[in-house]
Amino acid sequence: MRNVIWSLVSVTALALAGCNSSSPSSQEPGDSSGAAAATTPQTSNKVTGKVTLREPVQLSPQAKLDVSLVDVSAADGAAASAPLATKTISPVGDFPVSFELEFNPSDVNPNNLYVVKASLVDGERTFDMPLQAPVLTKGATDQVTIQLVARQTPAEKDLSDFESLRAQIGGMKIKSGTKLEKDASRGWQVFRKDGQIQFIREQVDYGDKGFTDTDYAYKANKPWVAVQKKKASKDAKPTATLRVSWDVDGNPVLEQRVSGGNTETLSADDASSLKQQAVEILKLAGGK
Repeated sequence: MRNVIWSLVSVTALALAGCNSSSPSSQEPGDSSGAAAATTPQTSNKVTGKVTLREPVQLSPQAKLDVSLVDVSAADGAAASAPLATKTISPVGDFPVSFELEFNPSDVNPNNLYVVKASLVDGERTFDMPLQAPVLTKGATDQVTIQLVARQTPAEKDLSDFESLRAQIGGMKIKSGTKLEKDASRGWQVFRKDGQIQFIREQVDYGDKGFTDTDYAYKANKPWVAVQKKKASKDAKPTATLRVSWDVDGNPVLEQRVSGGNTETLSADDASSLKQQAVEILKLAGGK
């Protein structure tokens, strides 16, 4: 009986040993193909996405949307000058606008930073990206959503800066003046800062021919912005508002006439006349 029990124990031990020794290895020594497959990045050959606008805007048929895939890793910007892919969409159509950029995967370095850049141009109006849109590497995917924001036009910037200056005239040195002319009665206030004329507010009564209320802003003793309200009399509501601005060389930037809720381009003659008025009142106020 003892011999039988020993034999059964021996057989069981041998069977277990055989199972342990015959278990196949999941990976032979020196074979790294499995690990490599797990770490090799899967690179797409295209980037897709859509472009939206922060504020809805009615675009003209000439509006143009440019989208590009760019490597922005180079410190000197050299890489950014050669996009991996570009696309121009015109006419733009309705937003959001979808896009697809195809590229050569071998051109992508996993250590570099890639972004999608988009810009929209419609006449003088430009729309830019307030935030970067990274793709492909460093945890980014091959899909992106881009939001564009309208940038002020030069004319809009002049008006915005003009309004900011007008809000500051209360803290400037003020000097008043008047002049009685053959066909008009003229009065003005001059606002100086650091000895320089920054702003002039003028009112001119032409009798039966009407009344004008004008604000002039200057830079370096040169007309910069003029906003003139035309009225039938001093206390009447404006029948029209003229807005003109000029660059440092005296060229018009803004030429606008607002009347009856409609905005149109101011005639060259009216713009030139308003500039001459700005020069004349500056002389009366003691400017150069």
